Amino acid sequence: MAAAATARPDVKGFYEGRTGSIQYVVSDPSTRRCAIIDPVLDFDEKSGTTATVQADLILHYIEENDLTVEWILDTHPHADHFSAAAYLKERTGAPTGIGSEVVRVQKLWKCIYNWPELAADGSQWDHLFTDNEHFSIGEIGGRVIYSPGHTLASVTYLVGDAAFVHDTIFMPDSGTARADFPGGDARQLWRSIDAILALPDETRIFTGHDYRPNGREARWESTVGEEKRCNPHIAGMTEEQFVELREARDKTLPMPKLILHALQVNIRGGRLPEPEANGGRYLKFPLNALKGTTWS
Repeated sequence: MAAAATARPDVKGFYEGRTGSIQYVVSDPSTRRCAIIDPVLDFDEKSGTTATVQADLILHYIEENDLTVEWILDTHPHADHFSAAAYLKERTGAPTGIGSEVVRVQKLWKCIYNWPELAADGSQWDHLFTDNEHFSIGEIGGRVIYSPGHTLASVTYLVGDAAFVHDTIFMPDSGTARADFPGGDARQLWRSIDAILALPDETRIFTGHDYRPNGREARWESTVGEEKRCNPHIAGMTEEQFVELREARDKTLPMPKLILHALQVNIRGGRLPEPEANGGRYLKFPLNALKGTTWS
């Protein structure tokens, strides 16, 4: 694999405590151009309320630092939070992007939701990135690395020396992402992680989640070298050992509480359901659609 570019972008992480998600603004300090990666639209499942608190924090940071948004990017259709990509596109005018394999996720969930009218062609985004496609943020080069396993559509955005890996690798004390969602595959996840860890050891890794093991402060930045040395799901592991560990662990995990809420929003690029005749918006909730129930 080609070496990561030596340019060092500025990276600002925003930790969202309700779902343990990290949102990013990555910017070129020379041109003040930036991209927003994996923004969160606030959602309270108990009341059904949505809000833009998290996204507005990002907008405030961008305004305060005189940045211009070039891209609004999602690494994959998220299962634990709503994407704020559509809202941020309205506010900034910047194009949205995601990996091209999102169409496979759309087709899969179109069946789960019995949603014949869903356009499963990726047209909800302005751009669909292919594997190894190059782009730029200001004068800093970027590259897309197709990273399936957690989902069929997961990608890593490599921007200069910064790799935004979301649900592949967590912090070194937290292991790796699950691979048991519809379309997930532990063996594919291992191979995706292996490709990311083929980058230079000094490459900065920015994860998409941190669940604060043992109550420590939230963290989201490591390096390829640290992950290879210290991550217990990676260090000294073979592919077969990883698959065995990952599949055994995934069997003990309940589905994310928002997966059925979030996917119907996120496979439409963060667009909420259209208002019905009374002006209200309604989520459609399939029963008995997913395996992996834990009753305890």
